[in-house]
Amino acid sequence: MNLHRTAVVALATASAFMSSLLSAQPGSVFAIPPTCRGYSVDSLDANFVPAGFGTLKLDDVSIKITLIGGLQVTATPLDERVIRLLAPDVYKSRCQIRASKQKSIDSIANRERLTKPSLWYVQFYAVEQGEVRFSPQEFIVGNVGRDFRPKGFVALSSGFGDYRLKQFEAQSAIYVFDGQLDVGQPLTVQIQSARSNTDWQQVLRRLEQERALVRSRAASKSPVH
Repeated sequence: MNLHRTAVVALATASAFMSSLLSAQPGSVFAIPPTCRGYSVDSLDANFVPAGFGTLKLDDVSIKITLIGGLQVTATPLDERVIRLLAPDVYKSRCQIRASKQKSIDSIANRERLTKPSLWYVQFYAVEQGEVRFSPQEFIVGNVGRDFRPKGFVALSSGFGDYRLKQFEAQSAIYVFDGQLDVGQPLTVQIQSARSNTDWQQVLRRLEQERALVRSRAASKSPVH
């Protein structure tokens, strides 16, 4: 009886494992979490590519600003058209971060009547001695002839709401913007009185090059290792 029960459990476990493999994107090196697979993206958009074939690093798609006083800010769009070009493990981690706060994101979107909000991962980091203060509301994205201010933000670290950092401390949050903010167009980021010097047009060129490579890898079923 025990042997029969053991066999049944083993069979069920094997079946679940196979199901998880079959649920992964074709050619992907990992099973993408359901919240990422089901993320609403227009599949007719030419910038939409399969996940699991990218090679870019976070630094390749991020904007950094260093302010006087020892504050460094890093901002990364969480748009699927961008993060699907990241290396598989990095893409998966961005998905998990977004999925972990989806209810809070939806709450802000519903409150502000946003159908498709633009999401950004923003980190504040203290690079000098002493306490550094930051103002999360003073984060502005210039894009498509407008200045976009956050409609809200969802803290990812417990001390984010204190708005201050100790030396080498980091605090982060997901920023929720109006969906009219288009990361596929040139943009600039301003935090307090400092502007980013990242050339987003250069980033867009990098994204387009990687997008072509991803399509090629996906067509030949050659996932990234």
